[in-house]
Amino acid sequence: MKIYFIRHADPWYPTDTLTEKGWREAGLLAPRVAKIFESENVRTVYCSPLGRARDTARTCLSPLGFDLDKEAVTYDWLREFPALMKMPDGQYRMPWDLLPSWWTAHEDLYDKDGWFRGPTMSLGGDVEEKYLEVARGIDGIAASCGYTRDGHFYRTEKGTRDTLLVFCHLGVMFVMLSRLLSMPTPVLWQNFFVAPSSVTLVSTEEVVPGEVAFRVKYLGDVSHLLAANEPPSDSGFFCECR
Repeated sequence: MKIYFIRHADPWYPTDTLTEKGWREAGLLAPRVAKIFESENVRTVYCSPLGRARDTARTCLSPLGFDLDKEAVTYDWLREFPALMKMPDGQYRMPWDLLPSWWTAHEDLYDKDGWFRGPTMSLGGDVEEKYLEVARGIDGIAASCGYTRDGHFYRTEKGTRDTLLVFCHLGVMFVMLSRLLSMPTPVLWQNFFVAPSSVTLVSTEEVVPGEVAFRVKYLGDVSHLLAANEPPSDSGFFCECR
């Protein structure tokens, strides 16, 4: 099975849509999505309920005669990861936007099994609740294709060569990847970046029949932008101090 995770194009957050650049990016992404439909067996398209993801998906899918509102599966948990964590100073902030000097000093955030319920996240907030909701969601999608979680990997009686497309957001995408790869989410949140309209491909692998690993074949690919001389957006990336 293949899963393509597609981050929405360059966002205009005030109205939850795309910037002028974002519309260009979505238009450049559309032929790439069309090639996936032409060459692979696309089983299901999943999409966030938020406007910027839906605008991106609709731009890519409408030329194919695909009705996003009627044919795609929309889950509320595919929206950008909404959880907040309580900091030692009593303030609440997003758990995927932390200073490196601070979060790397908290060893529990490197625990793949319990980072979301360790002492750092236990001060307050709803990170555990929201993480488990997404984890159950992506496990449910895998199970619908015949892959059931067993500890830190997956099993299947009969694999599939089907392809899934997921139009979503940076933060929640890393939560899903961390679940599929059995990695602590903070490591992905803090150390990896995928640009708007980028494509990430995850594929199942069975070295032993029935024992399944999800492996990332490429992460945050923007070759469709580079081929058209469209510079990738840094939206969501905090540049170096000048």
